[in-house]
Amino acid sequence: MQTPVIYLFDPLCGWCYGAAPVLDKLSALGMTVEYLPTGLFSGAGARPMDRGFAGYAWRNDQRINQLTGQPFSQTYFDHVLNAENTRFDSGAATLGIVAVMATDPGAEGLALKALQTARYVEGADIVTHHGVAAVLDKAGFAKAAAHLQQADDALSKTLAELVKRGGGTLRSLHADGVPALAVQKAGKLHLISSNALFGSFDSLVTQITHP
Repeated sequence: MQTPVIYLFDPLCGWCYGAAPVLDKLSALGMTVEYLPTGLFSGAGARPMDRGFAGYAWRNDQRINQLTGQPFSQTYFDHVLNAENTRFDSGAATLGIVAVMATDPGAEGLALKALQTARYVEGADIVTHHGVAAVLDKAGFAKAAAHLQQADDALSKTLAELVKRGGGTLRSLHADGVPALAVQKAGKLHLISSNALFGSFDSLVTQITHP
């Protein structure tokens, strides 16, 4: 159905987690969703977790919950946001998703959901290679988990290429962060407002499919 919808995301983006049910509904309509990581919260975008940032994140998470119904558990608050000596860094989770792309093409959406659920509901670690590998293995992506643990040059190169493309697409479309959707129309890539992900689903579909 039409050209693929490009989904620009970051695994540690709470609003991306909030948008997960909408992505499921788009897929159920027969739309092909291309998951394109942006690296927004890795590298220079990563930071240490501290109480100030934890409080900010939790307040934001409550807004996401109120708007989307997506759960953020007390376990997440206690063991992720208030964990000591940890970082807010999506590098390992993004690499894990790239490993799924390599070993189970087309399953990256399922892998992203598994990582999001592990973090926001189960309070699991998805900011270290070991933590991400454990989540992927539990979710049925044993090959990807093993590939991630090896972290060879080819996987790192693919990650760098995808993040470069994702970040470049985000900037070229002047998108206000993630999540963001883009679709090809008349040979040109068009941004679908992120607000559309959290409004009327019929309106979103119209924005995607209208010539």
